[in-house]
Amino acid sequence: NLFGAPWSSDVRLDGQTAVITGANTGIGKETAIDLAKRGARVILACRDMEKAQTALTEIIKSSGNDNVVSMKLDLSDTKSIREFATNLHQNEQNLNLLINNAGVMVCPYGKTADGFEMQIGVNHFGHFLLTYLLIDLIKSSAPARIVNVSSMAHSWGSINLEDINSEKSYNKSKAYAQSKLANVLFTRSLAKRLEDSADISAPDVLDAVCSRLGTGVTTYSLHPGVVQTDLWRHLSAPERFFMKIAKPFTKDLVEGAQTTIYCAVEPSLEKESGGYYSGCAPANCCAAGKDDVLAQKLWELSCKMLSLSWD
Repeated sequence: NLFGAPWSSDVRLDGQTAVITGANTGIGKETAIDLAKRGARVILACRDMEKAQTALTEIIKSSGNDNVVSMKLDLSDTKSIREFATNLHQNEQNLNLLINNAGVMVCPYGKTADGFEMQIGVNHFGHFLLTYLLIDLIKSSAPARIVNVSSMAHSWGSINLEDINSEKSYNKSKAYAQSKLANVLFTRSLAKRLEDSADISAPDVLDAVCSRLGTGVTTYSLHPGVVQTDLWRHLSAPERFFMKIAKPFTKDLVEGAQTTIYCAVEPSLEKESGGYYSGCAPANCCAAGKDDVLAQKLWELSCKMLSLSWD
């Protein structure tokens, strides 16, 4: 879509509820503004509640929609994730959009509260658990969508099933790429499981597409583009210098949020699930991102690491 007209849509989301992780800054915040302008109830799921409150005020002002709230969510702590999910189940009647946007990028080696390497822990395991805990609410709200913000960096990644937490050796760029590849594989596996939930005894009058998609829940992964965000704070001095030189060729935050918004609202995608997108259009992910055997192994490992049973 490099030379095409900018994507735009006047789709309304009145009566729908969206959860956006990491919505207090960057493309998550711009996504929140857009969805709020469309009439959605928007829940900002954020680790830093002081920053979340500042963002909340700005989003309400920019969108003219006061049906925006913030809730505490620390994706580096499974206890916080479970508390967030419990709170959501108790207070929300529906969840039509889950946008797994938050992430950490090329940070120094560190571990989450549960002992996961920080990048795979936040970017993959945290969102995997969050989606698991909210999937019943999402299914009951169908049609619904789950959007996973990945990166073109997934193309440079590999999944080290024997050392997923990079305890034997750590390269921050490789660990980031691994986590972004995990986002693509998770999306692919989740789509297949949602399709496999189809009720084969459904009456013939039901739309064939709804039957194929089973639950009526679709899922997408995406590359937002090279965007000027706070994620760059861990780059080395030479890397920051290079990105400064490349700034004229990067996207601003509004532009960077467009593919996320596209995956969340574009009507033509309602019959698609499990794909990868870039530039508000379908895109090709790397070969590893299409490896169903690897996707299944990662799914099983994720369930094991998080002590889940998710068939």
